[in-house]
Amino acid sequence: MMYQNELKALKKAGRFRQRKIWDNTLIDFASNDYLGLANDKKQLNKALQLVDEYDTHAPKASMLVNGYHEIHERFETTLAQQNGFEEGLIVGSGFLANMALIEALVRKKDMLFMDEDYHASGMMATGLLSNRVILFKHNDPEDLEKKLKLYDSGRKIIAVEGVYSMSGMLCDREIFTLADKYEALIIVDEAHSSGVIGKNLLGIFEYYDIKPHDKHIKMGTLGKAYGSYGAYILANSQIISFLVNRGKPIIYSTAPSVIDTALALVNIEHVAQNSQKFYKKITKRHRIIKEQLNIEMYSLILPIEISSNAETLQIQTTLLAHNFLVGAIRQPTVTTPILRIIPRIGSSRENLLRLCQKLKER
Repeated sequence: MMYQNELKALKKAGRFRQRKIWDNTLIDFASNDYLGLANDKKQLNKALQLVDEYDTHAPKASMLVNGYHEIHERFETTLAQQNGFEEGLIVGSGFLANMALIEALVRKKDMLFMDEDYHASGMMATGLLSNRVILFKHNDPEDLEKKLKLYDSGRKIIAVEGVYSMSGMLCDREIFTLADKYEALIIVDEAHSSGVIGKNLLGIFEYYDIKPHDKHIKMGTLGKAYGSYGAYILANSQIISFLVNRGKPIIYSTAPSVIDTALALVNIEHVAQNSQKFYKKITKRHRIIKEQLNIEMYSLILPIEISSNAETLQIQTTLLAHNFLVGAIRQPTVTTPILRIIPRIGSSRENLLRLCQKLKER
């Protein structure tokens, strides 16, 4: 076989992965469905009723041909207004959004300063930028400023995450201050912070009480807190127009799914209308983790470091025997293997307490 040796090596290192359909009776503390919307049939029916108002329910072509649908436009307008940005842009996935932003915005004389723990999609995009990328130490404003001082010509662009997907750590507030000080554009990947933090669950900008301005760019996904699929970019109108004209994943991809966009739209409106209820439920789950495991949480990502890949998989298997599904994350996604636990609203507090007890027993 062509890749037999490589697959053997992955298995030996405990890094082999495969797709699996999990038993739907398992108690889900693994998925990024933070608010439990992925199985909300009422919301699904609302989305289908919305799509049924239009003659077309599929995108048919790229957005620049005739794939741009009224539901896409409604979604973009709604999300931009909610978050205080000038304009929005629907994109097929978070991976495509990061590829588009980084490949298009970092021009020949510009420099991109990216957190070393930024998502793999952003890291992959930097491969297209030659010598226009500088990585700074994870969530380290001091290291970032030291590197920002070295460059005077061209635009400076900073790329960070609102909540880092493996650690659950919030982006340091000082990084926003540095972006302003050095007049840098800042791309904030809010995949794991939108719908999770802030009093109205609008993400890191709201959490830090930062009013978006022309140099702020917010990117996020729809397959996590918002219970659908796809992604978005929020920015000033000039940046959005530039991306529409130069972002290859936007220009050359079929327009995003109309049905998924409709589901994201009704879910975003639902979260906005019920943000205080969701906020209280998230706070109660934080309290359980603090009381049971003595860990302070600020997002809905709880990483527990494990000494080896083999032990990580073994603990996951033990928890499965008790009907709990948690993530077993190994290299190269993380440096040190972790159990990645999501105390999501879709799973009850009683079950979260039971899971905490099992974790303490291990």
